[in-house]
Amino acid sequence: MPATEAIEVVESEVRELIRRSGVDPVRDTTAVSDLVREAVTDYDERAMSGAMPLLGNFEDAVKRVLDAVAGFGPLQPYFDDPAIEEIWINAPTQVFVAKDGVAQLTSTILTEDGVRDLVERMLKSSGRRVDLSSPFVDAVLPDGSRLHVTIPDISREHWLVNIRKFVVKADHLDDLVRLGTLTSHAARFLSAGVASGLNILVAGGTQAGKTTLLNCLSSAIPARERVITCEEVFELKIPLRDVAAMQCRQPSLEGSGEVPLRRLVKEALRMRPSRIIVGEVRQSESLDLLIALNSGLPGMATVHANSAREAVTKMCTLPLLAGENVSARFVVPTVASSIDLVVHAALERDGVRRVREIVGLPGRVENDVVEIAELFTTRGGELVRADGFPPHPERFERAGYDLAGLLAGAGA
Repeated sequence: MPATEAIEVVESEVRELIRRSGVDPVRDTTAVSDLVREAVTDYDERAMSGAMPLLGNFEDAVKRVLDAVAGFGPLQPYFDDPAIEEIWINAPTQVFVAKDGVAQLTSTILTEDGVRDLVERMLKSSGRRVDLSSPFVDAVLPDGSRLHVTIPDISREHWLVNIRKFVVKADHLDDLVRLGTLTSHAARFLSAGVASGLNILVAGGTQAGKTTLLNCLSSAIPARERVITCEEVFELKIPLRDVAAMQCRQPSLEGSGEVPLRRLVKEALRMRPSRIIVGEVRQSESLDLLIALNSGLPGMATVHANSAREAVTKMCTLPLLAGENVSARFVVPTVASSIDLVVHAALERDGVRRVREIVGLPGRVENDVVEIAELFTTRGGELVRADGFPPHPERFERAGYDLAGLLAGAGA
């Protein structure tokens, strides 16, 4: 009997021990680890008599069994590898990973039932479900990774699984400077902008690092402020003491009880916020966010866009989804007066995420087009100071910042 089959025997024995003892493999990690070590030791002792084949390396055997019963089986090594940022399954024989921003096909081979078992195990801690009545699911795994699943007949044949790992590479703007995402000059300016209460929109494509950038920007929020966050699923890790985090809720089996992002934004305004942060605006919740920002409440959000200009244009059109009574005549000037800075980031060909431009919105509109001022732009592959100026210089002054010095790069 090959070592792989021996591992399966031990795995089966451990599962039976877990069932009898009532240990929760997700929460009681220490107890499960002890059970696995005892089972592997016991098997090794039996194998020494020659009646059963040896497992091989003891620690490797413990790791494989532990991954199978308490982890995510064949995918667990990818979760353990800090260089891997994303895992996705197009078919049981097509398991991909993104390592340092570059996609690659792995040698991992699963089965249809194996994929379904993995998904069920991943969803167990979230309380969410995926079935014919709800063929999509978004959930957060215990380690903070984000799971998305699509099943047939929405997908053509196989279950489509995407896991975006929560890889903490940056907590502060200084970390982004170290990683090459930002220049120190731009980082100091953005830090001052956040502390001064400017409203900031982070734009970029998929995997551009928008959420990480938003997290790092939030580290510049003054410690005395109360921050309310609204997200589809929990991803933000705001490093402050007074943070109230909310996420959306899927409808029940009866189709009731859904809590959309728009509802969260409305409820956030009743929770005495000093600042509101929306993980990502996609639809009509953009209107409620604009109204909140326009009322004087500082805030930040992310949006899918390929440039700062496109992000502004998108914010001028998304609120129109809120209803026929919402017109561009209201939305466009509201965007111009409510959003102060747009930071656009992108995933480059070399796998590095970089901020490509930072623009300011002076608040003016001409021919239904919001005017923007380039503050930082990319030239020769470097983020450099442009010739524009941000709005609300008085806010920088009240917060104790020398805006002219910041823009000139004083202290660089």
